[in-house]
Amino acid sequence: ERTNLAGVRHILLVLSGKGGVGKSTISTQLALALRHSGRRVGIMDVDLCGPSIPRMFRVQDSDVHQCDSGWVPVYVDQDKSISLMSIGFLLEKPDDAVVWRGPKKNALIKQFVADVAWGDLDFLIVDTPPGTSDEHISTVEALRPHKLLGAILVTTPQAVSVGDVRRELTFCKKTGLRVLGIVENMSGFVCPHCSECTNIFSKGGGEELAKHAGVPFLGCVPLDAQLSQSLEEGRDFIQDFPKSPAFPALARIAQQILDGTSQQS
Repeated sequence: ERTNLAGVRHILLVLSGKGGVGKSTISTQLALALRHSGRRVGIMDVDLCGPSIPRMFRVQDSDVHQCDSGWVPVYVDQDKSISLMSIGFLLEKPDDAVVWRGPKKNALIKQFVADVAWGDLDFLIVDTPPGTSDEHISTVEALRPHKLLGAILVTTPQAVSVGDVRRELTFCKKTGLRVLGIVENMSGFVCPHCSECTNIFSKGGGEELAKHAGVPFLGCVPLDAQLSQSLEEGRDFIQDFPKSPAFPALARIAQQILDGTSQQS
């Protein structure tokens, strides 16, 4: 029986044991970088209590429509090269809080997997909430029947964040998720005037964790005012700021994902 994910070639879960490390930022920029490499990308936002993906693409006022095979995702551009599904599109008011118990959250995640007409995609990126709880287990179980499932772990450099991400590695091991690599986000602040990099949160924690765990280290993404600006304004950072210090880091991460998934195929 053909499912709505039958046309999806690769599924990437963006995970972290800690909140505020930039999972949604990495998800959006990875999607844009893959789109500029000629791939068709979808983002499934299962951070039900903090759905920020629609805002980051400036489509938060869009509506979800029905078709014969289920919900039609929201498209970011006319070429339909990036499609989104988020609970943010289903709330009556943008300030509504999702005050739900686990079973209702799990049911919606299963609906996002089964009832969204994703069509043909090279990559489906799943932006997850922090932790290793109900939503994560439901997401992995719902996606497990679909081939080529992998995880990207996001951390910031300091020890408290790395410790939480170490627990996420244990979660991946217990659930049988293949870890494609670790990204160290907020890895230093690059001054926009003199280009000097200041390590506000220390440095190197993500790379050390990757070595310790025996998984690939995908790279460091510095704090960058232009990246923050593009997220606030819903702009395409990859296209608009090619000279930004964060640009080569994000492009390198996307290329490693492309290389890793092509080998997996």
